[in-house]
Amino acid sequence: PLLACGAELKNTFCLAKGNRAFLSHHIGDLENYETLRSFTGGIEHFKRLFDIEPEAVAYDLHPRYLSTAYALEQAGLVQIGVQHHHAHVVSCMAEHRLDGPVIGVAFDGTGYGSDSTLWGGEFLIADRVGFRRAGHLRYAPLPGGERAIREPWRMAASWLFQVYGDEMDGIRIPFVDRLRGRPWRAVRQMIERSINCPVTSSVGRLFDAVSSLAGVCDEARYEAQAAIDLEMVAEESAAGYYEFEIQDEDPLVLGVDRTIRGIVEDLEAGESAGRISAKFHSTLAGAIVGMCQRIRADSGISTVVLSGGVFQNALLLRGALEQLTAGGFEVVAPSRVPANDGGIALGQAVIAGARLAEGLGSEPASRRAPGR
Repeated sequence: PLLACGAELKNTFCLAKGNRAFLSHHIGDLENYETLRSFTGGIEHFKRLFDIEPEAVAYDLHPRYLSTAYALEQAGLVQIGVQHHHAHVVSCMAEHRLDGPVIGVAFDGTGYGSDSTLWGGEFLIADRVGFRRAGHLRYAPLPGGERAIREPWRMAASWLFQVYGDEMDGIRIPFVDRLRGRPWRAVRQMIERSINCPVTSSVGRLFDAVSSLAGVCDEARYEAQAAIDLEMVAEESAAGYYEFEIQDEDPLVLGVDRTIRGIVEDLEAGESAGRISAKFHSTLAGAIVGMCQRIRADSGISTVVLSGGVFQNALLLRGALEQLTAGGFEVVAPSRVPANDGGIALGQAVIAGARLAEGLGSEPASRRAPGR
């Protein structure tokens, strides 16, 4: 019997015993005392309701999550840390009763990586016990940390500076004109000096960048607004896509410098935000297929699991499903379990149970990584 404490945002918890797992109701974001009290009270209620007294506790690796702090305070329980994106993939595997190994594509805003950086554009070879990072989106600076999530223009400027360097000031697009009214000089110094500027492989933050570049959303009033607005303006009948590159490293790196350059060229030519959005979505779906084809060629695995909050984007999900299926992959995506962080707790519970069954306990998942 075990307890999985879930993530920080859109929190749920999960109690499991035998072959049954009980995923809780939506708790919310564990950012204040009231939601934390709802979290702890809910756990006690579920323990009584389902007659489960946990002997182990699973938690996210992020050291500042309140759910993680709660887990580490549970004296006498076996403590099992679970990587965020591995939990995303396994939550969907559990829903579809897959044991693996699979190619897990986990796209979200940010999650704590096993290398202590911020992940969010991940291609994993995973089973219920462990995973191997087979590929990821190229890292980009996140200027201002969490502030860049609320101000998507920061990610747009970050990607532009990464691709064009000093030449970006000469680009003739409306976004560069809008930068003159913002603290771009200070943000640029943050990037150049790596001050309060962690790097991230997040696809969610790439959506933010493209949304701001296209003039759709420079400042977000609610979570994921930039990405949502970008999806909503897409002219789905628009044809075409941008170039991308797959860098032959270990793990593979999905590079989107050519994508950014293509978007800038379209903006210089006066292309609409709707057509740019449609082409970007098609590009990202194609990039998923390209990465999965490379991983299949190396591993022989042809089952793909799509999970993470970015796959709440219906346009991207549909495009990825269609293109992967046409490429000969068996593809599954979340349906009954949330694709976003609301499903993390189920993935944690299944991973912890599988590791305990193999006698691994609290050992790092990399000790038993599929494909090694």
